[in-house]
Amino acid sequence: MLIIGLTGQTGAGKSTVSEILEKYGCYHIDADKIAHEILENNKEVQEKLKERFGEDITDKDGKIDRKILAARAFADNESTLSLNAITHPAVNNEIQNIIQKQKEYGTKAVIIDAIALFESGEAKICDYTVAVTAPRDVRLERITSRDNISVSRANERINAQKDESFFTLNADYIINNCEPYNIYEETEKLAYKLKLKKE
Repeated sequence: MLIIGLTGQTGAGKSTVSEILEKYGCYHIDADKIAHEILENNKEVQEKLKERFGEDITDKDGKIDRKILAARAFADNESTLSLNAITHPAVNNEIQNIIQKQKEYGTKAVIIDAIALFESGEAKICDYTVAVTAPRDVRLERITSRDNISVSRANERINAQKDESFFTLNADYIINNCEPYNIYEETEKLAYKLKLKKE
């Protein structure tokens, strides 16, 4: 089974690339979604986060308030590293479980869609890695619209991540999601290179 690592800065367009590749029979593993589920359900992770970022990151029902957590975790590089150190092992473990199940189902390829693909160590299990890129102003507009957050909060998220060069230098393939490139054409070219066939 082919394992494709998909990464890039927030708002670059990884979800769109994943949707296109799903039409080629790829199973989409969304690391961000898994992380959200872990924040909801993993008591050990919740306790470690409260210890690091404050007891008040939970709401009246004891659930992690992701907006409060994000504001603190992305405030500076040290805080972001702490968040990653707490959450990545649990996310990686769940990804490994999903990959094993997909192998048993006979799936021909999986996509690990993760901003922290390289930092988390997930890239090591991938056959190929792909970075999606887009200009900062385009990403900023997408993030504020998608997540309904302020420009300053969106800038904090962007600033907490690696520069574009980190992704392009480490990835095997690059998909440009900005004019004059077309993300659908670029992704189809990638599918051809990886010998994926539409179902």
